[in-house]
Amino acid sequence: MKQPLDCLVIGAGPAGLTAAIYLARFHFSIAILDAGHSRAAMIPRTHNHAGYPGGIAGTELLGLMRDQAAEFGAVVIEGLIEGLERTEEGFVARAQGGEWSARTVLLCTGVVNNRPQIAPDIHDAALRRGLLRYCPICDGYEVTDKRVGVLGTGSHGFKEAIFLRMYTKDVTLIATDGEHDLTDDEKLRLAMAGVVLIDGPCAPLRTKNDQVVVPTPRGELEFDSVYPALGSVIRSELATAIGAEGTSDGKRPPSGVLRHFGLALMDLR
Repeated sequence: MKQPLDCLVIGAGPAGLTAAIYLARFHFSIAILDAGHSRAAMIPRTHNHAGYPGGIAGTELLGLMRDQAAEFGAVVIEGLIEGLERTEEGFVARAQGGEWSARTVLLCTGVVNNRPQIAPDIHDAALRRGLLRYCPICDGYEVTDKRVGVLGTGSHGFKEAIFLRMYTKDVTLIATDGEHDLTDDEKLRLAMAGVVLIDGPCAPLRTKNDQVVVPTPRGELEFDSVYPALGSVIRSELATAIGAEGTSDGKRPPSGVLRHFGLALMDLR
């Protein structure tokens, strides 16, 4: 009977590929399964990844990481894992046309951004051009001194608007559906920072020349870049399906839960 793998890595984004490189160099037997949905592939050009002066496209970065993993025998297998089960020896993962047994599983399945209301083709084109952005930590530098719109409200929208304020003085926080849901303290801090508040609704978005057009009850507003602060969907289904507990938002299991279920092989230091 075929021996189970030491570790099955599910997801071949930057996290999964980094883990795979380390695990392969530890001489562990591993396999990497990927459904081809890495958010990194959407990055037109990242400028904050060390070692790449001038930046690098997300797809190129993923390709180079795959090549590096392959140097140590870690080759990515294309496929969507449809089921994960516990066994006496560890885990069995199933995808269309394949089955893998492993003593441990490392989930690097990431998240899916909640998108604003915008036509899919316009969304993708705007993303490539930097008119629509999802990660101010990654690319806030690129909107320095530009006119920026943030779509959202509540604590998430508040925090993103305040964070972006350190890059530019021109930040507008727009609620997507109606009136803003902000505390008095949040409104005060936004006002002190010079962030403009606009109630919604604000859909659908469109582009015009080099700007994003956001319709609002106050009229159409134009921005150099727009950041949707609408949260994300966590791809935690495989973990919860085998009994791992999650927090109310599904973002992260309580401390120790993944390790208890054997999903984390080790701390990579």
